[in-house]
Amino acid sequence: MTPDQLGRLTALRHGFHSAPELSGAEQQTAARVVEILGGYAPDEILTGLGGHGVAAVFQGQEPGPTLAVRCELDALPIPEQTHLSYASQVPGTAHLCGHDGHMVMVLAVAEALSERRPRSGRVVLMFQPAEETGEGAIAYRADPKFAAISPDMILSLHNLPGLALGAVSLPRAAANCASRGARIRLQGRTSHAAAPQDGVSPAPALAVLMQDLATLGAGGDLDEEYALTTVTHAKLGEPTFGVAPGVAELWVTLRTVTDDRMQALTDALLSRVAACATKHGLSHQITYHDVFEACTNAPEAVAVIEAACRAGDVPVTLCDHPQAFSEDFGQFAHSAKSAMFWLGAGEDHPQLHNPDYDFPDALIPIGSGIFLRSIYSVLG
Repeated sequence: MTPDQLGRLTALRHGFHSAPELSGAEQQTAARVVEILGGYAPDEILTGLGGHGVAAVFQGQEPGPTLAVRCELDALPIPEQTHLSYASQVPGTAHLCGHDGHMVMVLAVAEALSERRPRSGRVVLMFQPAEETGEGAIAYRADPKFAAISPDMILSLHNLPGLALGAVSLPRAAANCASRGARIRLQGRTSHAAAPQDGVSPAPALAVLMQDLATLGAGGDLDEEYALTTVTHAKLGEPTFGVAPGVAELWVTLRTVTDDRMQALTDALLSRVAACATKHGLSHQITYHDVFEACTNAPEAVAVIEAACRAGDVPVTLCDHPQAFSEDFGQFAHSAKSAMFWLGAGEDHPQLHNPDYDFPDALIPIGSGIFLRSIYSVLG
């Protein structure tokens, strides 16, 4: 990549950064992606996949498999604190996970493919909405237009602070933990604060569950038995002195390495909540939100990424443990051989979702280069 190309792509990334859109609302971001892709003359552009998703198809000269590269469109509901010249212009919303950089790397791939199509098969560049909520990949795959893409292999990356700038960590199998948010509602009966005995307060049950569920999964080593429960929010009654409460809510995040372990953890949580509610004379309801399945790499896709890194002299380390955070990319493993790798954002770089995080532009040629070498190694 020439300095002029990197400068142009960097300016493009800064433009995305200054105009972030939240999960499910990426309309203008998607429109900008479509506009840029149009300049690279793909054989087909699909829009509206699973919401505001986009796909660009580059056809090879001969029949062959379909290889896809996926990135994300959405930003986060977090105020930015960077004071950059290109900082977010949308109050309370910012690209603090690097999806702006991921998009530009895939657009750089599109530019290269416009100049050199693969010899065989086809390449599909996937721009997915709503990754942060766990809803985007499910909706993208469920869209009838996705059947026309039908990738045989899908690759993706995520930048990773704490890892040396430009280095790659490549999971052999487990890449991201499964997670879900459990929203627990305890229903009793209000009464006058002067006569609490005339009602059924959920306060004692809430106090028990806040402690009990926090110890249900204690974390530890990221292996098949790993389970972590994190209490994230609690609410009891209304902010008034005259009413003894009748309703309480408790929010708990569940996290495991495997989907089987998640099912067992969910069953255990349900059992404890039901027993506690019954003991205290309460009814209860549990709903689940931000549900992410475990993300597991396929060995065939791992081999492609490893070879692409080594061919480009990119430092790569194969690892046997996943990241604790979740990714909805695991959804694509249901229909294709898939793999995700971590591209180092720097050992001392602000962490993902921190208010002072910003994507390192030096990663643009590294990430796009890995994708391109992967494409040409598979498709020629």
